[in-house]
Amino acid sequence: MKVCIISGSTLGTAEYVAEHLADSLKNQGFSTALFHGAQYDDVISEPLWLIVTSTHGAGEIPDNLRSLFDQISQSDLALPYLRFAIVGLGNSDYDTFCYAANHIEKILEQKSAVKLCETLKIDVLNVDDPESYSEDWLPLFIRSL
Repeated sequence: MKVCIISGSTLGTAEYVAEHLADSLKNQGFSTALFHGAQYDDVISEPLWLIVTSTHGAGEIPDNLRSLFDQISQSDLALPYLRFAIVGLGNSDYDTFCYAANHIEKILEQKSAVKLCETLKIDVLNVDDPESYSEDWLPLFIRSL
């Protein structure tokens, strides 16, 4: 089974987490395709997405993911074949904590995509090792497949 891992990052932490999850999935026999800031045509036909995103600025989707999700939300295309899960990174000092993850979830669900499991929200204030923390969540994702 192939997992398309899409990361959106401003400072790089989401990219590190995405790479770590890709390695963990490969070690468990999955094939992966990893995109840091995916383009629409690269991923839209993939049926299984694992999205790893930070929240940027005042709650925005990071610049390297914004065009993908703008295209999806403006498109007439329904995505009932798409199954997805999200890992969000944020800082709970802000009232927009993990807002990008919430926003992406809303866009995909409005297009009839199927959320596989509870979104992992990593508070970088309280989690010293986001890679290990996300790996602890990974079995929940795998069981949902």
